[in-house]
Amino acid sequence: MPLLYDIIDSPIGAIVLAGTDEALSFVGLPESRQPLVIPPEWVRKPNAFSRAKRQLAAYFDGELIEFDLPLAAQGTEFQQRVWKALRTIPYATTISYGELARRIGNPKASRAVGLANGANPLSIIVPCHRVIGANGSLTGYGGGLKAKKHLLDLERRHAPRDPFSLVS
Repeated sequence: MPLLYDIIDSPIGAIVLAGTDEALSFVGLPESRQPLVIPPEWVRKPNAFSRAKRQLAAYFDGELIEFDLPLAAQGTEFQQRVWKALRTIPYATTISYGELARRIGNPKASRAVGLANGANPLSIIVPCHRVIGANGSLTGYGGGLKAKKHLLDLERRHAPRDPFSLVS
């Protein structure tokens, strides 16, 4: 069965969504290191992914902090472990590649974690943009550093505020 796809506008540019009627398997960002060439067997279906489109719009409006979508990313067992760990990074929070490697139980695998992070086919929804360099720098991002900065700034602006954090 061919994948369905559609293209939506966003504050960071056009985003390609692809998958089946049951699950999303790909979110392509506009400035990807490897620009997406839509395979001829994919079928454009403008009314597909309505739930994902609503949630992405709410995310970009600062109204959604956690996605709740059926996902079907294809990857190795190691990549799947990394992508699962990415989904546990809280909104508006960043961690290093080394920390992510520790979280999956393989503290010496920060380079492999970086490669798996870069292979994440579900950008934004599986928040690989929340992983930064050990020194706090914005390191490579498949959608471009401009998009990564935009996403992190958006999350920081809209992060829930702890009402008790100001109490002394």
